[in-house]
Formats: sequence, structure tokens, C-alpha cells
Amino acid sequence: MVKTKKSKLDIPYRIFWQQLLPDLRHESSTLQSQLRAAIIGAIFNGSLRPFVQLPSSRSLATILRVSRNTVLLTLEQLVLDGYLIAKPRSGYFVAARENTTPGLDLQSAKNVSQHALDWSGRVLNRLSTSKWLYKAPDWQQYRYPFVYGQFDPKAFPVAEWRECNRLSLSTGHIRKWASDAVEQDDDMLVEQLIRRVLPQRGIAAKPEQILLTVGAQQALFLVAEALVSPSMSIGFEDPGYMDARNIFLYKQARIVPLDINDQWMKVEMRLADCHYLYCTPSHQCPSGVTMSTDRRHQLLEMATLYDQVIIEDDYDAETQYQGLPLPALKAMDRNNRVIYIGSISKVISPALRIGYIVADEKLIDVLRYLRRLMIRHPATNNQRTLALYIAQGHYDKLIIRTQQALSTKAQCLSKALKKHLSGVEFQNPNGGSVVWARLPEGVDGRQLAVAALAKSVLIELGDPFFYHDDQDGHYIRFGFSSIELDRIETGISILASFV
Repeated sequence: MVKTKKSKLDIPYRIFWQQLLPDLRHESSTLQSQLRAAIIGAIFNGSLRPFVQLPSSRSLATILRVSRNTVLLTLEQLVLDGYLIAKPRSGYFVAARENTTPGLDLQSAKNVSQHALDWSGRVLNRLSTSKWLYKAPDWQQYRYPFVYGQFDPKAFPVAEWRECNRLSLSTGHIRKWASDAVEQDDDMLVEQLIRRVLPQRGIAAKPEQILLTVGAQQALFLVAEALVSPSMSIGFEDPGYMDARNIFLYKQARIVPLDINDQWMKVEMRLADCHYLYCTPSHQCPSGVTMSTDRRHQLLEMATLYDQVIIEDDYDAETQYQGLPLPALKAMDRNNRVIYIGSISKVISPALRIGYIVADEKLIDVLRYLRRLMIRHPATNNQRTLALYIAQGHYDKLIIRTQQALSTKAQCLSKALKKHLSGVEFQNPNGGSVVWARLPEGVDGRQLAVAALAKSVLIELGDPFFYHDDQDGHYIRFGFSSIELDRIETGISILASFV
């Protein structure tokens, strides 16, 4: 039972409150917000019952090793919000709360459990054979994280993003984004895409040809949902982006694996039987190969000849740091056969989740309807903040900084691989943030990855990218966007000790 009065802080009393309200030293939020969350959590989980008295503000500050002002401000706000009651000359008490949880008949619950539904017989089992790339959720705890798709938190444009977020909260901008926008996207962001982003890829588009999505991933799912039916054949890069492949397999499409070489892949007759072709021509996933101009023309000619549609995933197009980037396939398309999918959040932060589709307006109408059924629309406040971020010129500057940082890291990684892992085959990247490498004969990438973990080196296996198994574990992917520059060579040298 919690004591309601205490003249001095004996050890059991101190331990009780320290356990109830743990150490408030996290960097993710203020001390006030952490203390508030801890007290409210203790109230709702029953640790602090109604009418229980809290320690005095001075005692609580001593127990938690924070200032008394921090405690007082938190307690006073909890009184205003109805969680606590302040009694003059007595202190703070937990307020009585109406019990909204209905009584539970334990016997009835026991009877229900005997007839519980087995969901395994109802769930569609289309994903059971899918291959996925495992990403360690604690990747930031590794000293040498050679992983793709993550970013260096220190590189996030905090000041610029905060300023644009503040601007989006002005009355004029709130009127634009605060309502339910089912049928349209943020007009300012669409305009910025048309004027500032798409022209860099050589693409001219009208507003009715653009749909915003929750990242490129949702864009792929919407396209597959609208166009792909069972047994349709999809020409697909091999190795290739496994999440896109899994989406098509979920739609029960037939995958036609297309081998990748140094110019992307051969445009051959077996492509003629495909209904659709999925490709990542800017920087092929996962090899980083850029599709040559000749191959692009050949692909577009074949699509026209055999009445096909190309789904272009413009993967890592913004991060070209060697030479000039080639125009997107969509920019070269004269017969309206390319569906273009892009992401504007990869450079800023993958957590932003803003992608887009550029396609024929009739298809966009259907995709907009499907998006409404799924999520109605992406978060409009993020759309407006991003629009302001682009309009203020911050996005262009961030791309330049990102290209410079990735170029330096790419050179460092290439040198380290040549110095410490001379038997590894790879191409120096001209853009993007990965190196696709083939290990020497006799070296199993799976065993290498396991051994490296013990030394805090994190690498990604190549097997999930292949339609069929990479049975010998020959391939690995080195991502270098998140690892610190001065740790790249050390990480590779540690890896080399296992080869």
C-alpha cells in the first residue's frame, strides 16, 4: 500500500517511486513530457490508484534527480488536465476516474476460448514463399552498419525542416491542408513536383497525371492492384527489388526473370510474351547498373511493338555523383507506355513516406480511387511542409550535400574493398548508396554475415534479391549511406579477416 505521508525519504519509499517513475534521462523528449507520460501510465495501469497521495514536489524532485520546477510544472498541468487533484496544504492526489471497463465474466471468457477461431485457415497464404531482406531493427547499435535504406541522423536538415513545418502551421497554410482531401493532393506540392523535381528527370507532366502516395512502396501496390491479374506475366530484373517482386507474386502474376549485365539486360524475344515490365533503369536494384541509352530505346520500341506497359521505378535517381544522369524512361516515352514511380523522401528521410506516380490521367483516376479505399490520402500536413521545403530551395541544396557525402563514401568504400578484399568483384558506383559485390569462390556470404555480427559489422545478403536462390551465398550488398566515413575502412578490414 502506498503511504500518503512521509517525513523523510527512507530507502523503500525512494525505491518504490524510482521504480514507478524510472530515470528521466532520454534525449528523445523533455523531462516534463517524460514525467507526465510516466505518471499517466502509472495511473492507467493501476499502479497509482485513485486518491493516492504523491510525494511532495521537493521529495519527487530529489527522488528523480530533476529540478523542482520541472516537477511543479508537470504536476500543475496534470491537475489542469484532470489526472491529479491539488489540495491546499496537503499536496497532490490521484483524481478519481470513472471505470469504463465493463465487468468480465471469467467463465464466459473461458468458454469462448475453447471455441476460438483458427485464423490460419482464413488468411490468404500468398506470401508464404516470398523472400524478404532482413533489416536489423537495432542497426544503429552496430559500429559498422553497411546497410541500405537508412540515413545518418546527423545529416537530417533539422533547422530547415523545422522552419518549413512552422510555416505550414500558419493560418493560411492550415486552411489548405487541415480538411479531408480525398479527391486531391496538396496543390503546392504537385506544383513543386511539376516545376522543380520532374524537370530534373526530363519529365513534363500536368497535375491530373500525378498522384501522391505513401512512399514508392504504396505506388507499386496501387499499380499492381489496378493492372495485374492472376497469370499475367511480368518481366522482372534478376537480381531485382524483392518487395516489388513480392507485390506481383501476391497478385499471382507469373514472374519472368531477366538476367542483368553491365548494360542492364538484353532486350530479347522472350520479353515479347510479357504483359508488363518492371525495371529500375537509373540505378538498378541491387547492382547499381545504369541502363544504357541504346537499351532504353530498344525497350521502348519493344513495348510499342508488342503492346506492353513499362513500370519504371526511378530508384536512387537523385544521387548521381559521377557524370550526368540519363533522362528517365518516362521522358523518352512518346507513346504513353511508361508508368513512372518516384520517391521524394529517400534523400530527406525514409520515414517521411512521400512518393508519387506519373501516368496517364485515366489510370491516375483509378489509382486515386484505390488509394481512397486504402488510406484516403497521405498526411496533408507533411505534403505542405515538403512543398514549402522544396519551394524555399532547401531540397536542391540537400541533394547537392547528399551527392557530395555519398561520393566521398563511395570512393572510400571502393578503395577499402580493393585494399582489403582484393578477390571481391564489384563496380565503382556512379550514384546511389550501395556496392553490389560478388565474393571469391569458396566464401559463403551467409557464414560471413554471421561471423561479422560478432565484430559489430552488419552486411546485407544478396540472396533475397534473386528470383531463384543464390545457393552459394556469393553476393552481398554494401550500403554506405548510414555508416560514418571514418569507420568504412576499419569495417572492411574486420570483414576481410573472415575471408
